[in-house]
Amino acid sequence: MKFADFISTSSIKAELQAKTKEQAIEELVGSLLEAGEIDADQREDIIAAIMKREELGSTGIGRGVAVPHTKHPSVQKLVGTVGVSEEGVDFDSLDGERVQLFFLLISPPERPGDHLRALENISRQLRDETFCRFLKQSKTADDISQLLQEADDNQFATG
Repeated sequence: MKFADFISTSSIKAELQAKTKEQAIEELVGSLLEAGEIDADQREDIIAAIMKREELGSTGIGRGVAVPHTKHPSVQKLVGTVGVSEEGVDFDSLDGERVQLFFLLISPPERPGDHLRALENISRQLRDETFCRFLKQSKTADDISQLLQEADDNQFATG
């Protein structure tokens, strides 16, 4: 699975304004709403589902990265977005570091395989230091979109 299969490029946020975990999730879900990827009447329920998932354990996986995600019946296909926070957000990460890179995923409950493949793709790409560094330095959604395309073309991570 590639980023192009699930990342909504029109929802990418190059300059997240959020200062807290909940604000970051609200901002990213809001960007999916603005891009027409989720229904307005489902926004609060999706945010609540992601926050509930965070209560099980932070999706701040370390090295300045978080992958908040949930399964939700309102989406027909796996959808995701990317956000970059220059100063970082306290996300209760496993390593205690502030999070600068966010990959938010929402998938239909009946497609767990897609959800897992997307998470695998994200974690594999994020093991590449160069990819992460470039993403953190991105100033525009177009820059981020270009990096995701290059990652899809195997210009970064191997294996």
